[in-house]
Formats: sequence, C-alpha cells, structure tokens
Amino acid sequence: MVLVRTSITFCTRKDLNVAFFTVQEEPKTGAALSGLSLAKYVQSSPALMRVLKPVANAYANATGHRQMGLRYDDLIIEESERVQKAISRLPEKEAYDRAFRLRQASQFSVLHRELPKEQWVPAKEDKRYLTPYVQEVANEETERAAWDTVSVKKGH
Repeated sequence: MVLVRTSITFCTRKDLNVAFFTVQEEPKTGAALSGLSLAKYVQSSPALMRVLKPVANAYANATGHRQMGLRYDDLIIEESERVQKAISRLPEKEAYDRAFRLRQASQFSVLHRELPKEQWVPAKEDKRYLTPYVQEVANEETERAAWDTVSVKKGH
C-alpha cells in the first residue's frame, strides 16, 4: 500500500483564486509518486484543447513567475537530492542563467516590484530545461534499484 499525502494551497493574485495540488514523495523510497494524467487525452482532442488552452494560459499568467523574469523550471524546489543532481548536470551557461534569474527575482521581490515589461519572459521562451535532467536522474535511480535487487541463481 502506498501512502500519499496531498496538500492544497490557495493563492490570490490579481483577484484570481488558484488552487495548487501537490503530491509529496513516497516516505520509504523517496521516489515521486505519479498520479493520474489526462495530458495525452486532452492533447489528442482539438475540442478540449480549444477549451482548456485559455485556462492554462490564464493559470501561467496568474502565477507571476514570468513577470519576475523566471522560467517555469526555476520554481522547482532544490531540496531533494534528485534535483540537486539534475542541477549539477546543467550546462554551465544554463546554470549561470538560472542563478542570475533567481537572484534577480529575489532582488525585485525585496523591492516589491516587477521587472520592466520588456524583460518579462515570453511564453515561447518559457521551456522546460531542468525537468529532462530530473527525469533522467529518476530513471537512473529506478534502474539502479532494479539492478540492486537482482538475485543470481546458480545454474548447471
């Protein structure tokens, strides 16, 4: 049996209530639990895409990370070993850019200001750069766990 702990947080930004649902890691293995995903189904249906695309764009704009000069993957919490390992695998320029964006956002947060509009991150540039590395590390951990549990039987 797998224990799943969820937390729900409500955030108000520009008079828009957004609910964030997070699934925490499995206590024993530390592996992230995968939940139900309807992404492929929604992407395969043009009608659903027309309905849900504006909602997704409104959500992305409501989070406010682009207005602070951050990309989506800059919001990933660095406290797990998996993410730390993924960050160490980033190319040098990408790691430097990430550190700059985080420091810049922190500075503007302290000043209670947003970046000038021309410095906001456009939606087309807000691509995942860290998630593939995190997934790669997770796959390696899964493979390592599978190899660690291999039992050798004596043959003939």
